Amino acid sequence: MKANKLTALALAALIGGSFAGVAAQHAFAQTPLPSDEDPLDDRSRKRLDKMEKVVRELRAIVFQGRETGKPVVVQPADTDSQIQMLSQRVSDLEATLTRVNGQNEELQHQLDQARQNLAVYQTQIQSLNDRLAPLEQAASAQAQAAQAEAAKAAENPADAFANAKALMDGGDYDNAEAAFADFVQRHPDDAHAAEANYLYGKALAVRGAHAEAAHAYIEAIRGYPKTSWAPDAMAELSRELIAMKRADDACTTLDTLKAKYPKASAAVTKKAAAARTQAKCAA
Repeated sequence: MKANKLTALALAALIGGSFAGVAAQHAFAQTPLPSDEDPLDDRSRKRLDKMEKVVRELRAIVFQGRETGKPVVVQPADTDSQIQMLSQRVSDLEATLTRVNGQNEELQHQLDQARQNLAVYQTQIQSLNDRLAPLEQAASAQAQAAQAEAAKAAENPADAFANAKALMDGGDYDNAEAAFADFVQRHPDDAHAAEANYLYGKALAVRGAHAEAAHAYIEAIRGYPKTSWAPDAMAELSRELIAMKRADDACTTLDTLKAKYPKASAAVTKKAAAARTQAKCAA
């Protein structure tokens, strides 16, 4: 501490002496001179101002040392900390780059794996197609044979009716509808034409084609044939008329059913009674 104080005193003496010299020069510079004689040019005057500023700063530092009793420390520029900060930023960037490179490598690996899986799937699909091709050809041949057989049967009314009725009895209503439609178009004068229309109406009713079904039933009961299915055809006709919002026509049909077929079966009578109640027919 004593050495520091001596150093501060010496520095003060040095500064004081320098300041005294500078002050003397400054005082001399302030001495009035003839207006046409100025010993200081602009450059010298600027240098003198800078020296005075430095002296004032040094004196302030020395006086601060005297007051606090602590040595005066001049802090160097914070270059080391800046270099350290830049080094840390470089390290962070390198770590980020390493992480991104790792992610890219993982994505590339996944992409390669997906390509390999796709190649395997394509091979499996091709193998499956090769196995299915003969089966498809066989199925196509069978379908063509069935179509040819059906076309041949359609030329014979008895066979065509039997084929359509077999489809109906088997619950294949879509194909039965197509078969009966073809029959009544090809053989309108055949002995089975009326019954074919009756069964055609039933197939149409299954899919809710009420108007077409009603037309088929009307074609079936023209002349009020004395057959076992005719009373049921009239009862079914009344139901289709009710579905078409034609209750009056349904009631007329039910009255005709009662008049034309008084000995209808119990099942038909029950169906007709239900239709009469639904149509709100007069008693």
